[in-house]
Amino acid sequence: MSRVGKSPIVLPKGAEVTLGEGVLTVRGPLGTLAQAVHGLVRVKNENGSLVFEPADDGREANALSGTMRALVANMVKGVTQGFEKKLNLVGVGYRAQAQGNALKLQLGFSHDVIHAMPEGVKAETPSQTEIIIKGVDKQRVGQVAAEVRGYRPPEPYKGKGVRYADEVVILKETKKK
Repeated sequence: MSRVGKSPIVLPKGAEVTLGEGVLTVRGPLGTLAQAVHGLVRVKNENGSLVFEPADDGREANALSGTMRALVANMVKGVTQGFEKKLNLVGVGYRAQAQGNALKLQLGFSHDVIHAMPEGVKAETPSQTEIIIKGVDKQRVGQVAAEVRGYRPPEPYKGKGVRYADEVVILKETKKK
């Protein structure tokens, strides 16, 4: 059995799990998330903790039990604590501003880039060069952060661009004669 799949998920206070027909729903103080349960995985709710088991002895069922456990653990963390990604803007004149349900970016182009936030994801700008993207769905938060970074990824010579807060950009040396 998968190492990840063996450990149960202990449900914190405020998190409810509902097992429907092929769908697992997690409710918490920050929102609700749903995940389809694969047929090769059995899910049991035992005294406030979720246990994942493969339905048969195959490799695929074993792998999927660990995958399902990780996905549901992220759902539980998302509806109770939430997820966030921090981005920094490096460059002269690079600015960000949260405007309602959109993020306005000035990244050195002739026009401002306006990125519309999907449902369930919020953007905050504590300063002009910092962006914090928050939400309950880990995949969505990471995808939005990657899309914002994709407008102007850090370039290798001066390091200008949009980067994750913990990202290290290794600078290249310029060409010598």
